[in-house]
Amino acid sequence: MLAPPTNISQEDLYLFNTGQLYRAYLTLGAHLAKSDGREGVRFAVWAPNARSVSVVGDFNGWDGSGHRMELAGTTGVWVLFVPGIGEGERYKYELTDSRGERRLKADPFAFRSELRPNTASVVARLDRYVWHDADWMERKRRSPPYGNPMLIYEVHLSSWRMDAPECFRTYDQLAEELTDYVASMGYTHIEVLPLTEHPLDRSWGYQTTGYFAATSRYGPPEGLMKLIDRCHQRGIGVILDWVPGHFCKDDHGLRLFDGTALYEDFDPRRAEKPLWGTLAFDFGKPEVISFLVSNALFWLDAYHIDGIRVDAVASMIDLHFDKPDGMKTLNKHGTTEHLEALRFLRVLNETVFRHYPESLMIAEDSSSYPAVTSPTYLGGLGFNYKWNMGWMNDLLRYMETDPHLRPARHSLLTFSLWYAYSENYVLPFSHDEVVHGKRSLLHKMPGSYPEKFANLRLMYGYWMAHPGKKLLFMGGEFGQFDEWKDDAGLDWMLLAYPLHDSMHRFVRQLNQLYAGQPALWRLDHSPEGFAWIDVHNAAQSVLIFLRRGMGSDPPVVAVCNFSRNAYGDFRVGVPYPGRYRLLLNSDEADFGGTGLSVPSEVHAVGRPMHGQACSIDIPLPQLAILFWSPIDWSHASPAIPTASIMGEE
Repeated sequence: MLAPPTNISQEDLYLFNTGQLYRAYLTLGAHLAKSDGREGVRFAVWAPNARSVSVVGDFNGWDGSGHRMELAGTTGVWVLFVPGIGEGERYKYELTDSRGERRLKADPFAFRSELRPNTASVVARLDRYVWHDADWMERKRRSPPYGNPMLIYEVHLSSWRMDAPECFRTYDQLAEELTDYVASMGYTHIEVLPLTEHPLDRSWGYQTTGYFAATSRYGPPEGLMKLIDRCHQRGIGVILDWVPGHFCKDDHGLRLFDGTALYEDFDPRRAEKPLWGTLAFDFGKPEVISFLVSNALFWLDAYHIDGIRVDAVASMIDLHFDKPDGMKTLNKHGTTEHLEALRFLRVLNETVFRHYPESLMIAEDSSSYPAVTSPTYLGGLGFNYKWNMGWMNDLLRYMETDPHLRPARHSLLTFSLWYAYSENYVLPFSHDEVVHGKRSLLHKMPGSYPEKFANLRLMYGYWMAHPGKKLLFMGGEFGQFDEWKDDAGLDWMLLAYPLHDSMHRFVRQLNQLYAGQPALWRLDHSPEGFAWIDVHNAAQSVLIFLRRGMGSDPPVVAVCNFSRNAYGDFRVGVPYPGRYRLLLNSDEADFGGTGLSVPSEVHAVGRPMHGQACSIDIPLPQLAILFWSPIDWSHASPAIPTASIMGEE
């Protein structure tokens, strides 16, 4: 954690006013300080249109008459040093707006907030925690993410485990339980739904009131630091879900902060987010840019966060996103692009990567806006990853189709390879897919109860073999049958039932397979890492493809059967001669499958098939995926070039 400056300088205020103070949290907010030999707290808040501002709290009986702040020139920033108070002090700002109305506001830069339903800010210091993650931080700096496995477990801390309504695990408890569980399952990262302070448990954190305050629901800031530190010690990265697009309208928050549209746009057509009942940030105000970019750096600086998933990018960059006709506006060029939001995202990514080049900056973007993960100097937005929402929607539509109707929808499986390398993609099965009547992933699957599990295992296997990094929402790993319930814990009791327990074991073994086979991730973002073997077999709903790595990485052949038909003798073209071993069979009886006997090793013969000079003869179970890899393959070479990405010889 960087130290705040002793005094607020005019240079810092100039940078703040021009949108260039990228660690504004060190200047504004409440900071322990010393003035004229006396210890106390220095307060600073941006409220340019207020008539007057005071600090109120327990220390003055919430009466601001004796603690009026002073304007720092024409910057719009009000400052006051209050001697004799310190850490743990509750406070708010009392503002008188231009109409003489009194407003009580929480500190936008507060490091800590009261536990809901109380809304005061709390003076806090964040520099006491002793970190033990130096090895992790150094290893991360040396190893860019692109050629490494990335298997993300998305988690909502409140409902991961809950003993009773509103009885949450603490950060300290999660530091033990959650990290141990995630490590045992083989995930490389966790992505945590927003941790910034928010007033309503059931909002999941996406409607924020305290952007610099880790929510107090689970304990003090040091508890969150311990959780992240423990993750790093177990080799697990931490990604923060972050919401720079909009904020909630609660009176103590940012809305009409000084009586005017300060953080939001003055034009209500642009400010209002009717779909969510929130307000959009005004990305045209330089002070708002300083606020938001500083917030991103704050989580990297103070909490050692490894990456940020930027929520709702599509809604930020499109002026018409989910707007009724009467609220639609155009930019100065007469188009719907939100030019200021696009500029903000470029500045955000440039700044983060300048200070933390090893960070993950992930766009949750459902739009077709191009070059989201291209560098800004090439005209891109500068993220290094983007969620592949199109792939996810196509695959779920296919998997929800009854198997006997799947031949007509075969292209839903294969279309993604036309654009798989246009961006650096994460393939998400997120919380958004298992709420609001969409049903859980298991419940989406067609067929009998055992067939639902077979389809889900098959879908997970195809997901793991497809190019792109991976993300799965909690509960999916054991086949949560009900939709996600944000006010209750996951249905862990399902592990007492054989099919759910078998699913849990399958996912753990699939995760281990992924981690142990570099061909499944080394060239995720390069066409050289993928080739179709048979892309055209819609009639049998069979899909066969090859994943390649680099150097000594053994390739992996994935054979997917999306039909209810099992085949005792199915010939598969392969690029290399010699022996092939079975890496994983989703139909094993131990995973809840039919247990059709599949040999652990087969021999490729010189019989051409699928454009390959060699082939293997294997049993192919129904609704199953098999992973095969050549043994001692480094001594072999393909007899002919393998098929291309688009499946042409």
